[in-house]
Amino acid sequence: MTTPLVFHPIYSQLDLPERHRFPIEKYVGIRDELVRRGVDKARFTTPSPVDLSVLTAYYDSNYVYALTTGALDKKAMRRIGFPWSQQLIERTRTAVAGTCLTANLALEHGKALNLTGGYHHAFSDFGSGFCLFNDLYLAAKTMQQTSSIDNVLIIDLDVHQGDGTAKLAEDDRDIFTLSIHGEKNFPYRKQHSDIDIGLAKGTEDDEYLSTLEEALTLANRQFQPDAIIYDAGVDIHVNDDLGHLHISTQGVYERDKTVFALADRLGVPIAAVIGGGYQRDIAALVDVHIQLYRAAGVIG
Repeated sequence: MTTPLVFHPIYSQLDLPERHRFPIEKYVGIRDELVRRGVDKARFTTPSPVDLSVLTAYYDSNYVYALTTGALDKKAMRRIGFPWSQQLIERTRTAVAGTCLTANLALEHGKALNLTGGYHHAFSDFGSGFCLFNDLYLAAKTMQQTSSIDNVLIIDLDVHQGDGTAKLAEDDRDIFTLSIHGEKNFPYRKQHSDIDIGLAKGTEDDEYLSTLEEALTLANRQFQPDAIIYDAGVDIHVNDDLGHLHISTQGVYERDKTVFALADRLGVPIAAVIGGGYQRDIAALVDVHIQLYRAAGVIG
């Protein structure tokens, strides 16, 4: 069965100040590379912006309205890290919808991948670190609307702790959060995931992959998931500007394969998003992100 892919050109459409840290071009770069490697353009499903009523069902309505109407104060926007624009809101709503669509497609096909997503620093009532609304938590809630899905495991392997997700799911016994991240990295104030593993700067492939195996075994012992949401951030890569870990491209591929193998072994659907990655060289960055699609069997 063909694994569905979710993409919208707006993922890479955002006018940012010169030298801004956020690599907005990478999303269309991933799409172009997948097409170059033989993926049919017809295979991409296009999301429509998430309805505000869906956001206010789970997130603070004052925050949702202030952010979407441009009424959020400057300090709160600075914490997010983007200048406010209508384009930013449209892009965000579409990206979040993309992750929820990916979750639904995973239920149908066993596996699905979004070409953006992983906005794990967004809390109920504020955004942070380039994240406006938390798509991972919302996608878990989306999955739980299906009668066959009670328990959702969120595996967050971005180099930055999934603090917003951890806080949102804190009192939610049906969502289990696992975060493996750089200990001495943003966010400086960590939240409590169900399993948190902070790695030292300079951690290399072997230690990383054995830590991952142990963490997945532990998570599976504590929680029997009906579905998995996977944040495959590549800012763990040795060449990442913000990561401080020393994971090779092959190490990223092995990591992603390990997570897909777990879903396979458990016989549960998995929805994956690409998470962070901050090399300034977009072609090099795309090459690391593309490992997710190799590991999922989308490309050879």
